[in-house]
Parts: sequence; structure tokens; C-alpha cells
Amino acid sequence: MSFSITNTLDLRFKQLRTVFLKSMEYKYSDVAGMIDHALLNPTLSENELVKGCTLAETYQTATVCVKPCDVRRATKLLENSKTGICTVIGFPHGANLTEVKVLETQKACQEGASEVDMVINLGRAMSGDWKFVEEEVRTVRQIAHSQNAKLKVIIENDYLNFGGAGLDGNAFKRLLCKISENAGADWVKTSTGFGYTKQPEGNMISRGATVEDVSLMVGCCSTGMQVKAAGGVKDLSTLLQMRKIGATRIGTSSTQSILEECLKSLGLSPLSDKHENSTSTY
Repeated sequence: MSFSITNTLDLRFKQLRTVFLKSMEYKYSDVAGMIDHALLNPTLSENELVKGCTLAETYQTATVCVKPCDVRRATKLLENSKTGICTVIGFPHGANLTEVKVLETQKACQEGASEVDMVINLGRAMSGDWKFVEEEVRTVRQIAHSQNAKLKVIIENDYLNFGGAGLDGNAFKRLLCKISENAGADWVKTSTGFGYTKQPEGNMISRGATVEDVSLMVGCCSTGMQVKAAGGVKDLSTLLQMRKIGATRIGTSSTQSILEECLKSLGLSPLSDKHENSTSTY
């Protein structure tokens, strides 16, 4: 009896999911063009980097997001590709000196990065030093824009949920979005994907992007400021949900499985019969 109920529930879930996907009008290029394919695992090998860049080019993602040490190599690998190069600045804790973040940005742009994702100084934010946070974002933005690169500002929501500097979690997130916008950033981004926080039971978890956070961020940004959802987006339905809310970019390492699911949903031929990620889940 329980087996029958389980099968019925599974079938109903699949039916509802199909209805949801069909209710969202999209093209393959819409979905692929939202993805920054993340190659940020600390132990990422040279072979994995090459495979990841090849995957991003094959699936025509917006960018491949690599560590600063890999920008030069990724630029060469994707020299004639429409897939851009994104890298991270002050990653993952944002604790670097501003001068170091500036140097990272300069070098990354010189080596081929067209987008940079900078982590704010979280400790200064928790201390309520809003002037420092805004000036640092503005300084990095000026360097990036001077070299025709765009800036995404990572506020790391996992660390902000309990608030800080006299603000509750949501007020804290709203203020950091406004600070990033005032400083001229192009996107504000939910997370690094590596913001692990201790749970009541003692284990460490990084939630990454949530529907609630993305809704909040989109709601407090003007039309000129975009939102990137990173971490935790591992399937097509979640990506489409983030898209419906208003996110314009997704950071994920589940690119291949998401885009193969997208191709299938649109009745298009698969690009691969292997759903492997080039890095651990993100």
C-alpha cells in the first residue's frame, strides 16, 4: 500500500514539475546565457579546468567562473569562444586588503577576465563600517570598469541571516544591496557557495541562494542593478524559479545536468549522454 502511495506521489510530483516547466517560456539560449559555470573548487586540477572550460564552451554558458590563478589559462582555452571569463576577488572571505583586491582585479582584467565577483569585507560590514564597505566596492568597480569589465558584489547571505551591526538579517541584506548599487556595481550576488555556517546540530552547511533572499534582493535593487544567485542551484526548475523572481545570472557547477534537462524539456537533442560535473557540487 505504502509503495503504491509513494509511486502515486512521485508521479504527481513529476506531472506538477512538467506543468511548471511548460508554464515558463524560455529558449535554450535564455537558460545557458544565465549561467556562470563555476570552477572554484580549491583542489581543482589542470585537467578539470580544461574539461570545465570545454564544457562551458560546448553548452554556450555566459561565462566560466575561475580562480584568479586560472584566468590566463582559461582565456587561452576560450580564445575564440562566446563564453566569457569571470573570476573572483577576495575569495572566499573578503578579508584581503583593498589594495590586494585592486591588484587582483587589475591582473585579472589584463589576463582576459570580462567580469569579476568581489567578496565584500564581511568583518567591516558586521562592524557597521558602511563607509569602508562602499568605498572598497567603488574602488574595485572603478578599476574593473576602466578595463571594460563588470563587477558583481558578493554579500554572502549565509553569514547575514542572524543580522549584525544593529540590523536584523533582512535589513542587513537590503542595506548591502543599496551600498553596492550606490558604489556602481553591476550585480549584487547572494553567496560564494563556500559560506559554511554552524547549525544547531553541529554540522556545517552552506545554503547559498534561496528564493527568499533573491526575492528580497531583487525587490530592493533598481532596474539598473542585477542580481546573481549562486550556490544551491542544481536543477532546471530551481534556475527557472530564480529567473522568474528576477535573477539574471546563476552561479553553479551543475551546468551540464541543468542544460541537458533544459534541452530535453524543449525537445532538443542532448549534447552529451553523460551528466558529470567538472567540479564538486556548488
